[in-house]
Amino acid sequence: METIALDFTSSLYLDFRHGSRSLGPWSQLTTGRPAALAEPAGSERVADRLAKLQGCQQATLAQSTLHLFWDLFGLLAAERIVIFLDAGSYPIARWGIERAAGRGVPVHRFPHKDAAALGRLLRQKAGGRWPVVVADGICTVCGCSAPIADYLEVVRRAGGWLVLDDTQALGILGAAPGPAAPYGQGGGGSLRYQDISGPDVVVISSLAKGFGAPVAALSASSELLRQFRARSETRVHCSPPSAADIRAAEHALSLNEDDGDARRSQLAARVHQFRRGLAAIGLEAEGGLFPVQTLKPIPDLKAKQLYERLLKHGVRTILRRSHHDSEPRLSFIITARHSPGVIERVVDALEQVVTITPQLEAESG
Repeated sequence: METIALDFTSSLYLDFRHGSRSLGPWSQLTTGRPAALAEPAGSERVADRLAKLQGCQQATLAQSTLHLFWDLFGLLAAERIVIFLDAGSYPIARWGIERAAGRGVPVHRFPHKDAAALGRLLRQKAGGRWPVVVADGICTVCGCSAPIADYLEVVRRAGGWLVLDDTQALGILGAAPGPAAPYGQGGGGSLRYQDISGPDVVVISSLAKGFGAPVAALSASSELLRQFRARSETRVHCSPPSAADIRAAEHALSLNEDDGDARRSQLAARVHQFRRGLAAIGLEAEGGLFPVQTLKPIPDLKAKQLYERLLKHGVRTILRRSHHDSEPRLSFIITARHSPGVIERVVDALEQVVTITPQLEAESG
């Protein structure tokens, strides 16, 4: 049987590509100086554009979200804080929190997206400390946005802060969502999508997903950014983003201004098509309209079996286990690069492989 190369493993949701010819030349890839001494050329300009897009006062760039979470929680650990972590949060934020926990900061988890439970836990466990609530802007498993307004209501009553990992939402979600623009417009992320702002919100995002640029940003109030720059350890001991990283980020922001809304509309159409195709063959996926679509369990068919069957048909997917799964699940990442024909082909492949009997599979294997 002829195989077909259908790849659903890339998280370049908008298919923004940054070839060397599109970025222009540079005289040095890196200066050899840490950001604490001198910001790389262009980084402040990119950070300002990104902060404006997200609805924040200021931003600063780093090589990765791990650098930023490491520094942020190192900075916060010097204060009398207590951390409340949404149980569905992405691992990188948790790694930063572990640094604070290692310095004696109390950490408490609350059920995923449950603001009421957060409120109860905070009243029980704050103990006079300043609360810092940590969550993802959007969950890649259920495809739902965090109840940011509800979290902020709890946080603001206690005079604390909300820290969001908005990597998945940046480039996808934006302002004024509606039937004609289900993701919203502009791609500024969760704060724009939910029309929320404030000096008590800190946003850490990688541009490597929606924008396809290997660089990250911390966006927050001017005062927090002043403190962060003064006390950041990775800005002293780690290399800053390279000239190529910064040029790619700038190119991504320009592409987003010129073509982002059209690509988001195209992406939404492909996700709708995929979900309709699943329904037509009796399957379902979690994820809502988010590009990561995770199949609901199929009776008598393990996800690993399905993964292997699809691979034989030339379909590449992702096996993963979320915060609430005891067994791996199969996910498809839809991007703006996928054509209607590709979506049709993968649904056809799914229909074929889920109907394979064990005897036929043994004979063909």
